[in-house]
Amino acid sequence: MDPPDPRVPERPDQPARHPVEAVLFDFHGTLAQVEDPVAWVVAAALACGAQLDRGRATVLADRLVTAGRAGGPLPVRVPVHLAEVWADRDLYPHAHRAAYVGLAATVNTDIEGLADALYERLLGADGWQPYADTAETLKALRAAGVPVAVVSNIGFDLRPHFAEWGLTELVDAFVLSYEVGRVKPDPAIFLRACGMLGVDPERALMVGDTPADAGAVRAGLSALVLPAGDPGAVNGLAAAVALTRP
Repeated sequence: MDPPDPRVPERPDQPARHPVEAVLFDFHGTLAQVEDPVAWVVAAALACGAQLDRGRATVLADRLVTAGRAGGPLPVRVPVHLAEVWADRDLYPHAHRAAYVGLAATVNTDIEGLADALYERLLGADGWQPYADTAETLKALRAAGVPVAVVSNIGFDLRPHFAEWGLTELVDAFVLSYEVGRVKPDPAIFLRACGMLGVDPERALMVGDTPADAGAVRAGLSALVLPAGDPGAVNGLAAAVALTRP
């Protein structure tokens, strides 16, 4: 056998990977997606007693998403009068509502009450759509005896959504930023979730779709980042189940 080439540095031993004994999931963009923007605007307008044709609804949806929609892309600019509630949106329910209702109100829609109605869509399960593989993934983890937590930067309770979808019994803990006073990527929120599941961080996996979710690595967890899919699509969650197997 040829001697090792001295010009090629030796690779250090790879650290042993701990088996995954618990899985933490982000909510938006990982387990569920907000409804289509046009459907969002049409439904909210109907709640205000207004009927919109698809053309007008599409124009308004584009403007409202650009202004800033919860579950949508971050706004390009946050008005000065909303800066404080925007900064606190994932820590306090009143700030979350004020931030997103305030952003929607910057768009002239000529529909009285629309900004509030748009926000109300978030608070109900009808305003969201679980990914096609969400239920199957949670059921597979439950069957394997792997506890699950939902860890979300959010300003309202997600438990009613899971109850409406029949998924409550498949989630062992909800760790919501406004309840625990910590926001991802703060390591404390991931450590809180691990504590609630009774698992060491080194044996837990965080599954999400953003760098904030990947921040779990700083708390000692492994992380799996999956790009957010379209509403109702398969989102690659089977990979999380595969990682729990020896």
